[in-house]
Amino acid sequence: MSSSGKRRRRTSKPRPAGESARNVFINCPFDDRYRPLFHAAVFAVVDCGFIPRCALEVDDGSQVRIDKVCDLISECRFGIHDLSRTELDTRSKLPRFNMPLELGLFIGAKRFGSTTHRRKNCLILDTEPYRFQAFISDIAGQDIRAHGGDHRRLITAIRDWLRATSRRATLPGGAEIFTRFRQFQSGLSDICRRLRLDIDEVTFLDLLAAIAMWLDERRVAS
Repeated sequence: MSSSGKRRRRTSKPRPAGESARNVFINCPFDDRYRPLFHAAVFAVVDCGFIPRCALEVDDGSQVRIDKVCDLISECRFGIHDLSRTELDTRSKLPRFNMPLELGLFIGAKRFGSTTHRRKNCLILDTEPYRFQAFISDIAGQDIRAHGGDHRRLITAIRDWLRATSRRATLPGGAEIFTRFRQFQSGLSDICRRLRLDIDEVTFLDLLAAIAMWLDERRVAS
């Protein structure tokens, strides 16, 4: 493959031009406690040559959030749905159902949508293999992957799913992606400094730019 072909493999900017065979919708918690796993998921998707998409990329106060989510789902062939955060909120004493709702929208698009949407494919994640049966038993029979809150297990689950569903034989292995992710984490402070970013204020789009820079520099160095 030419060098220009390699450059097209990774991108730091989502491309919302209709459904793309490379777009991966990420439906997960966005709080501080989940952030390391979110970074791991985004890194794995990019390192596999796909484009992560999530609600954090859209900053339009005039658009209703559910409309943002529906637009993103309509533009993504693939979806990663992590249902691990359904425990009661410490303040409201109520569970968080955003993730199950967005999974339902994705499955609904696949079930009732056009021929294009019927090609959708999703990965459903949780902390434990059968925990979901206690709060969303209607998806019993789905292949739920458990990550146990572990970065390596999460990355490997995403990699193996993308390998199986895309049939791409060139994807790096889960162990290799995990090693690169740890190296990226170690170098993130330096990348943020060069991009003139505060590491504690990195947005989703900033993260994509940082990952693209790190992977591109690694490729050139090799």
